Amino acid sequence: MRRKRDDLDDDTYSSNSEDEYVAAKRRGKKGGMRKRMKHNIQATSSSNTEPWEFSMQSLLDEMDEMSETSFDELVEDYLVDFLEGRTRYLHTLAEADTLGQPIRPLTRYEAQAIIQYVSQKDIPSSPPSWIENLVARKLKLQIHRRCHNLRDPQITAETGGNLTPVNPTRAVQPPPAGVLDALNSIQTTPFARSFAARLCGPMQDEFAGFFARDWCSRSLWMNLMDDIRDHHALAHPEREQTPSFTAPIDYQPLRPWHLTQLHALLANAFWDGIDVSDSFQYSPERCTVVATYKRLVIGGAFLSSPQETYITYLAVRSGWEGSQIATRMLYYLIEQNPLSDIILHVSANNSAMLLYNMFGFKAEEFIVGFYEEYLDRNSKRCKNAFRLRLQR
Repeated sequence: MRRKRDDLDDDTYSSNSEDEYVAAKRRGKKGGMRKRMKHNIQATSSSNTEPWEFSMQSLLDEMDEMSETSFDELVEDYLVDFLEGRTRYLHTLAEADTLGQPIRPLTRYEAQAIIQYVSQKDIPSSPPSWIENLVARKLKLQIHRRCHNLRDPQITAETGGNLTPVNPTRAVQPPPAGVLDALNSIQTTPFARSFAARLCGPMQDEFAGFFARDWCSRSLWMNLMDDIRDHHALAHPEREQTPSFTAPIDYQPLRPWHLTQLHALLANAFWDGIDVSDSFQYSPERCTVVATYKRLVIGGAFLSSPQETYITYLAVRSGWEGSQIATRMLYYLIEQNPLSDIILHVSANNSAMLLYNMFGFKAEEFIVGFYEEYLDRNSKRCKNAFRLRLQR
């Protein structure tokens, strides 16, 4: 129920100083609101070439006369007309795009909603696209300019009489006779035997699916082979020496040609009878990492499956220790399974405990005689084991 100020009792505003203070504050708020609304009406009327019938003058008059009636109750009767007038005003701001379709600028609420949507979407599992980030940056820039009373730059092409036409380009002349034949007759070295291949390695498409290539690491085995080759060259200078080239250490998923060397490597590191051929059935690109030097398998790391994430084997060929091969294989194995806890068992006196601790594995259980079923009874290896877990 709306009431005018004249209908109220006189003692409402004169009984005590506190009521007078509250009434004065209320009149000040109404006056400021009235000034802002008049400013918006004038801006709207000046920017719109086609005036509409909706007017807010009656609302402003009632605001001057209201006393205890809230603004929400007062504006409720004018809300439908206001929304209609707002819609018509936005239609006047619409422009045609390159296809002739009308488009209008975003309102402040729509711009804030888009920025909030992009910020909430910025998560690793579902990041926003580049176009969404671009739109959000543009909207934030507009808000910053509006807060600091800066105008948006208007970039338009001037089409005045000062422009001079560009002279037509000269027609392309054909090359002299014999030039193309001379260029085509040049003999080039195939890439596989070129100096660029020695620096950068073979063609990239031949190594699709690799985790990484390490050109810097050097092992004791590589240094030994270089010493043997140099000694042979010094001892037999009259003989033609076999050319050698530097190759990287490649980290890749399990391939069929790896199996023979891997079985021999695992038998030497653990026990006989290990077969990892069933790893091809459980996402080898996520559960296997094999390190190779040229065509030599020098290490391997295996998970049982993407669901179980249990490290079954991790081994490095003798002579290749100290080259960070086990560290890199374990890193790529963990990287391919980022959302699951990883579990393993390791012998109680195995130095690999230091490696696992470096990656954050924690001991959960000490098991006596864990390896008794796998190792020979007369084996000197420790049969007790720790159960380790990498908590995610």
